[in-house]
Amino acid sequence: MILLSFDIEEFDGPREHGVDYSLEEGMQVSIEGTNIILDVLKENDVRATFFCTGNFAENAPEVMNRIIGDGHEVACHGVDHWQPKETDFARSKEIVEEVIGRTVTGYRQPRMFPVEESEIRRVGYRYNSSLNPAFIPGRYMNLTTPRTWFIEDGVMQIPASVTPRLRFPLFWLSLHNVPERIYHWMVRRVLRHDGYFVTYFHPWEFYEIKQHPEFKMPFIIRNHSGHEMVERLDNLVKMLKSRGHRFITYNEFVDIQSDD
Repeated sequence: MILLSFDIEEFDGPREHGVDYSLEEGMQVSIEGTNIILDVLKENDVRATFFCTGNFAENAPEVMNRIIGDGHEVACHGVDHWQPKETDFARSKEIVEEVIGRTVTGYRQPRMFPVEESEIRRVGYRYNSSLNPAFIPGRYMNLTTPRTWFIEDGVMQIPASVTPRLRFPLFWLSLHNVPERIYHWMVRRVLRHDGYFVTYFHPWEFYEIKQHPEFKMPFIIRNHSGHEMVERLDNLVKMLKSRGHRFITYNEFVDIQSDD
């Protein structure tokens, strides 16, 4: 089972590097990137889960409608990606549900920061995917957490996939910088070991940020971004489909595990 997901947020990367960058500019980048992602998924006839910020949902309702219309799941990703607040998990649910007219059951905190699970359950989420069980300098130190799904405070936790033993992370940054052949091999290893694979990307990865030095994005993010990342995502999906793996939404994954 493949749990492919995308954090659909307003692009705020330049702000992390001291660039004065507006919400409107960030939305333009992310809208273009999200439509590119949807094109790739439609061409390959696979479904995914889109974790959307309240800002994105309110400012791009037509894209939200396309996500739903193409058969994907919409989940929540806070309100303002640049300035997350403790109350965002509740407010983002209200905003996104109002935009799409459907109940949202999943949450992922911006930058995968910790979340209070009892509060996640209280507002009605079934699952939380805010854990990268790896060591990433300057960001995460989660080497003692479970590396596969588990239940905490009545909420299913769905961590991003890492390799067994060494816990090498297989998230978006890895596909940018690891040779595709090696990345695919590690993904297949996780599938053999765990029986499922969880990963995530962002819309701005598929935008030609290499053409914008004024963004001041570091090389590890610019590397293989834009059309090269489109090809890498397409190749990954095609490799997994050729091996008979099924793409499901996170909510469907919760249903499957609950039935078991």
